[in-house]
Amino acid sequence: MSSQPLPGWVSFTTSGLGGIFGWVFIHPVNTIGVRMNLASARNPGVKVSMLSFAKTTVKENGFMTLYNGIGAGIWRQIFYASSRYGLFQVFRDTLATYREVDFASRLACATAAGGCAAYISCPCEVSLVRMSNDASLPQADRRNYKGVMDCGMRIAREEGVGAFWRGSTPFVTRACLVGATQVATYDQFKTIYSGFGIKGNANVVCSSFTAGLVYSTITMPFESAKNRMASQKPDPTTGKLPYRGTMQTMKAVAGAEGALALYSGFAPYFMRCGGHTVLMFFMVEKLQKLYKASK
Repeated sequence: MSSQPLPGWVSFTTSGLGGIFGWVFIHPVNTIGVRMNLASARNPGVKVSMLSFAKTTVKENGFMTLYNGIGAGIWRQIFYASSRYGLFQVFRDTLATYREVDFASRLACATAAGGCAAYISCPCEVSLVRMSNDASLPQADRRNYKGVMDCGMRIAREEGVGAFWRGSTPFVTRACLVGATQVATYDQFKTIYSGFGIKGNANVVCSSFTAGLVYSTITMPFESAKNRMASQKPDPTTGKLPYRGTMQTMKAVAGAEGALALYSGFAPYFMRCGGHTVLMFFMVEKLQKLYKASK
């Protein structure tokens, strides 16, 4: 860490730009992951590989449908990525003025930053899940959103503003875990790999890939719960929503379909997590290095 902390606006701006850069490449993988995860809810017990699912999706709907919801994804990065890593750097650097920053301190700062960022970006997350999955639904069930603004306006008008925070509990919980297992571990792995003599770009790639593996494994059940809660519809007979809370959703899915159903779509989820982590942090490090060189 630099002895001179970065200005807050630099931390937030570089984090957001890094998040957007990574997401442009990772969005199709995320779309496949969301659709695989939700397809398991419609077809319990049916096993399908990521490759065959991707081939079928492209054949039936076209490759460009994998970019459905890209607008919501970019807006999500503007709010979520910038706040998550930006707040972490601000919290960490502020704490460093009072005490030495150890791993426990990094965990606390990253967890708080992740939770705050998630709550702020919930509307973008709900829009992203809806738009990414819409084309895979039966024709009668599709919402046919025209774009991110249309999606947001229709959700607010048809379901109420509170619908944007439906599934916020698993999203915020997951984000706290992401903060602890991605951001904090990335910061820590940089120190560990540096001790092994791995420097520069190789350090960034190794640290971010390892952090992505750790966080995708731990957070996948919460991602599954968030996807199901964000995309659910009321029961046509009772009018009640099937999923009401994080633990209730995870318990219901595990009970009805088996615990491994919570890991349905793990391959694309890991590709998304690991790939986006590497690309985002690589770009953030480059941008922050450019800023420091200009001073």
